[in-house]
Amino acid sequence: MCSSRLDFGSIDIHDKLEKLVAEFVGKEAAIVFTMGYGTNATTIPILMGQESLIISDSLNHTSIVNGARAAPCCIRVFRHNDPHHLEEVLREAIIKGQPRHHRAWKKILVMVEGIYSMEGGICNLKEIVQVCKKYKAYIYVDEAHSIGALGRTGRGVCEHTGVDPADIDILMGTFTKSFSGMGGYIAASSAIVAFIRSQAAGLLYHNSLSPVVCQQILAAFNVVSGRDGTTIGQQKIQRLVSNSNYFRSEMLRMGLHVYGDFDSPIVPVLLYYPCKIAAFSRECLKRGLAVVVVGFPATTVIYSRARFCISAGHTREDLDFAIKVIDEVANLLLLKYSRNSIGSG
Repeated sequence: MCSSRLDFGSIDIHDKLEKLVAEFVGKEAAIVFTMGYGTNATTIPILMGQESLIISDSLNHTSIVNGARAAPCCIRVFRHNDPHHLEEVLREAIIKGQPRHHRAWKKILVMVEGIYSMEGGICNLKEIVQVCKKYKAYIYVDEAHSIGALGRTGRGVCEHTGVDPADIDILMGTFTKSFSGMGGYIAASSAIVAFIRSQAAGLLYHNSLSPVVCQQILAAFNVVSGRDGTTIGQQKIQRLVSNSNYFRSEMLRMGLHVYGDFDSPIVPVLLYYPCKIAAFSRECLKRGLAVVVVGFPATTVIYSRARFCISAGHTREDLDFAIKVIDEVANLLLLKYSRNSIGSG
């Protein structure tokens, strides 16, 4: 569509997709964006104005970081996935108030992710929600990696952790992972969605989501939710969990340092030394395995890693082949740090 949503870029299929997203995640309304990164980067600045405070997980995605930096508000950070430290930061912020004049904050927003994209860890959402309720703070959850992947029916981190979606003020997600499309969404109350619709730069100035992509996403939602009349979606969710836990177990058995939680499809394996980043990638590729390696500035200098994203489409033979190659390369590059300090097998 060669027009923004507020000009001539909205058609029936956009409304249909937004209604389906809202129903799927359990919120009143939703709005879709053309770009996942832009969903956070253009929504956060309009939600948080002067005299408001963002409290962000220390390992939130760069789209959240840059969205927060673009907002005319103050920012505090709490230790990764630590509800106790979040409570300390919240309590201190409420007691001290705003800088200089110490007046009360007009709004406090806590920002977390469902699955942390570089860590593979699942958010301690239930405890974090309890803290937010106690101190009357709003909560924003980025479900880019958890929607369609966590929970019995793929409804994300709320379903996985037993949290009522009504307790989450804003749910954000993307269509690029579980739904094989592009773009992102915000799901919230009708009032919040209406405000975002009228103010977000990602909607005011960007072309609307392609109708072809919308139809692809709708088809994927129908499969995941079982609306297509098959159990393919449920089978894929179960296979994803099985594949992820099998691969993670094998990495741990091998003696590698592995981040994240079971049930998470993101499995980071620590390489540590920056000089091993390219070596790990090249040695795996020589053996027929393409891998994603990550270093500074996406991670700190000494926490370089290989980041494996497991799919329901992987067969057990695929995983076993990858495990065999990784085992060989890990022995070659001395990566088995769980066995001894020098990483030898």
